[in-house]
Amino acid sequence: MGEWGFLSSLLDKVQSHSTVVGKVWLSVLFIFRIMILGAGAEKVWGDEQKSMVCNTKQPGCKNVCYDQAFPISHIRFWVLQIIFVSAPTLIYLGHVLHVIHKENKMREYIANHSDEIVKYPKYSDEKGHIKIKGNLLGNYMTSIFFRIVLEVAFIVGQYYLYGFVLDPRIECTRAPCPFTVECFMSRPTEKTIFIIFMLAVSCVSLALNLAEIFYLACSRSCRRKTKTVSATAIAMHPRLNGDSLMRNEKLSLHDGSHSTA
Repeated sequence: MGEWGFLSSLLDKVQSHSTVVGKVWLSVLFIFRIMILGAGAEKVWGDEQKSMVCNTKQPGCKNVCYDQAFPISHIRFWVLQIIFVSAPTLIYLGHVLHVIHKENKMREYIANHSDEIVKYPKYSDEKGHIKIKGNLLGNYMTSIFFRIVLEVAFIVGQYYLYGFVLDPRIECTRAPCPFTVECFMSRPTEKTIFIIFMLAVSCVSLALNLAEIFYLACSRSCRRKTKTVSATAIAMHPRLNGDSLMRNEKLSLHDGSHSTA
């Protein structure tokens, strides 16, 4: 787990700058992907090529058969998947840290030049908490979109590379094998269970990404409706005040004409 420490510390910083659904997605990533992969997957797989048994002793045949069955090992494939899926979130974190640093500088300038008219911080407060809106919201939704695309790409890629069920027998006709060689994998059922588990976690992560897009879209729509209602109310008040002033002026003129008569 030591090699995952740096990535985990970076992703941990994203939690305070994410939505509720985003925090759930990060928890799934930590517990069911990084921790499981670091703690259990390497022990389940180990050195697959040494554990594979073939019905020939032809030098080099076992190597080419393994390469045919597994162009990239499952462990390295899942490591790449975690890194690529986490990359958009880390880019978003970089944007957030840049905004917080920029607005902290702005606060220092306001404190030293209180008599000048300057722009005020828009996205963050003094404690470093941010509001996901404007450019930050756009960046956040873009990162989720790329997470969805990458998640789907890796699920499809896994299907075309190995499938989702590990066949215990591998047939190989590549040179230097002298004939159609059969090789057998160790613990295929255990590895299949692990493959299905990692696939299920990928599907859960994909569903959470889609739910977060829907959540952000609904939140943005609600905010727009609230702004529209408040703007309409503000626009209506001056009109009402103007009508009351005109009514008062008419009454005063009417009273003035009666008194003249």
